[in-house]
Amino acid sequence: MNMPTALPATDTSVSGLEFGAATLPAVIGSIGSTDVLAWVAIGAFLGALLLEWRGVREPARYLATGAWLTFGVFWLTMAPYYYYDVQSPLQTILAVVALPLCAYTGYLLWSGRDSLFLLTKAIAFMGLIYLPAETIPFVRQWLIETTAAQTHYGMELLGYSPGIEEGANGYESRFAFDPDETVTGRTTYIILACTGIGSMAIFGGLIAAVKAPLRRKLTGFALAVGVIWFLNLLRNVFIGLASPWGWFQQDWLVSFMTTYMGAEANRVSYLVAHNYVSQVLSVVALLGITYLLIKILPEILEPLEEVLFVITGTEYDLFEALGRDDVRADGGAQHDQ
Repeated sequence: MNMPTALPATDTSVSGLEFGAATLPAVIGSIGSTDVLAWVAIGAFLGALLLEWRGVREPARYLATGAWLTFGVFWLTMAPYYYYDVQSPLQTILAVVALPLCAYTGYLLWSGRDSLFLLTKAIAFMGLIYLPAETIPFVRQWLIETTAAQTHYGMELLGYSPGIEEGANGYESRFAFDPDETVTGRTTYIILACTGIGSMAIFGGLIAAVKAPLRRKLTGFALAVGVIWFLNLLRNVFIGLASPWGWFQQDWLVSFMTTYMGAEANRVSYLVAHNYVSQVLSVVALLGITYLLIKILPEILEPLEEVLFVITGTEYDLFEALGRDDVRADGGAQHDQ
């Protein structure tokens, strides 16, 4: 599934390319500048971890503090896109609150909470997984077009075969529904976030950051990626069909969305399917995947404890709460099987 921290599947009009043609060039331009912020943050994270590994603790702490602040600014620059173009309340809120949370994390590190170096390490690995896919053209193209082909196959299993054509992003990623045969005259095309790479990066970063036997780490990673891939495929098929066929174009819902949410009438089905139904289910899915992963790799509880402390200001012992004190004590030595 796709994480509130990634860009959504984009809605486009077959006849007018309402989102793609008008807005995408500006988005691409902004991505260039925001990518710089992201790479600077991830580079600083890695530099801080290298200094910490070499025992140069104070410079590492200060560099990590700057990295966290830069990371928060990066997310804040994404808020206008989420608000105006994506029209996603959840992603907008998350992008805005990311800055104070990241700044507070940096402050805690600056103040001597060295346990946050583990969370810093997780974020660095997340960036190393996600940013190459975002910034290397042939990797991005392969992910997008492969996801589009798999989504189209899922549609075919349900009796729909629109075909795939070039989307506004320049890739073979748009589902070629005939606007004269659909309710809304609209269709969707796949972008990078529709590949699930954001969610995969989150779990990949957590798994890479903790100390545990390699066999369990690989098992956990395979489980997380497999489940994310499958659920993301279902999500893409759902949105890809709900938009052109107007599954949520009920009069009362259209009236509410256009009056109070600023939506265009023929875009309502897409917005409801993507921004509300799918995003809520995505949160549920991420919690479920986390639960399954903890069963295999309870060591990820440690960075999760740090996340909870940053958010709530309260110390939590998730290992004790889940009866896994043995893992914290031996670093996974009793679970090598």
